Amino acid sequence: MRTGTANLPLHGGRAPRWLFKKMVELGREISIAVIDEYGPEEYLQRLADPYWFQALGCVLGYDWHSSGLTTVTGGALKVALKDLENDTGIFVCGGKGATSRKTPDEITSFSEKFQIKKSKYQNLIYSSKMSAKVDNTALQDGYQLYHHNFFFDLKGNWTVVQQGMNQTNGMARRYHWSGQNLEEFTVEPHTAICCNQRDEALNLTDKKSIENKNFSVELTTNAKTTWKNLKEVEELNLPRHHWVNSKEKYTTKYLEHILGELEEKKPRNFEEMLATQGVGPKTIRALSLVGELIYGKKPSYEDPARYSFAHGGKDGIPFPVEKKIYDQSIEILRKGINKAKIERSEKKQAFRRLGI
Repeated sequence: MRTGTANLPLHGGRAPRWLFKKMVELGREISIAVIDEYGPEEYLQRLADPYWFQALGCVLGYDWHSSGLTTVTGGALKVALKDLENDTGIFVCGGKGATSRKTPDEITSFSEKFQIKKSKYQNLIYSSKMSAKVDNTALQDGYQLYHHNFFFDLKGNWTVVQQGMNQTNGMARRYHWSGQNLEEFTVEPHTAICCNQRDEALNLTDKKSIENKNFSVELTTNAKTTWKNLKEVEELNLPRHHWVNSKEKYTTKYLEHILGELEEKKPRNFEEMLATQGVGPKTIRALSLVGELIYGKKPSYEDPARYSFAHGGKDGIPFPVEKKIYDQSIEILRKGINKAKIERSEKKQAFRRLGI
């Protein structure tokens, strides 16, 4: 099972109402069938698989390569599984834009209704917030998050499907997380990255960045010295890969205030520092630059993308077809369609979109 990201062309507009209605109906039937056959935990793992999620969106009737597949499929599943939590054991929170920011409240509401322990749902809220914080701040790849779906079950297993946009290159990048396989939020949390292009990025999730991250935490113990170093960094002629715009200046009162707060809070590690309210991309980038340019603690600038968005190529490029994963994706969707309580004509269309 792979989790990671997918790059897709950024498309605007809305899904037609008739299409969304059909996606909800078919999404409900396939989800119920898959959960009945394999259980809620396997369903969550499948949603965390970018290959399977993309195939599901296509089976429901959406364009293969459109950024809208993510937002509309996520929205359709949320509507499809609403009020079926007792039967499926699956809860869907979040969505696009302002709806994504309601995720913590939705998790709390579900937890109170279904009597989930406070410690468990607080962990779920933390997981939702940290997955977004990591992909927007610890991984600075030029994509601004605008969509966040959080799926979880009663055992506390969870999956995140979120998407960011890059207005410059007209692309959207989807990020997948699986809580079942997660060891650390800030150390290579995606077990695979799937996209069609790679760019330069400040990648503090890379294991190669551990020294830089640890030193960034050390820098917060002396706000005055760090502030002095930031002024020195401003005078340097920075190469392009440092992700510093010529108009960007670090000498702002807000950044100085955040450094003071971090000095007072004394975060024990990078995750604690990242989780601190007010610590955003600019703060993390500033500390990382000081660590590298003043003290020689270099971070990774490698985009974490590893594969193009496909099961593989017949010629072994970008990597050999993984037949087991390929067959599993088809089989689970095939069973879901077969068991779905829909008209025969709709099943035929779904199978045609699946390509079998």
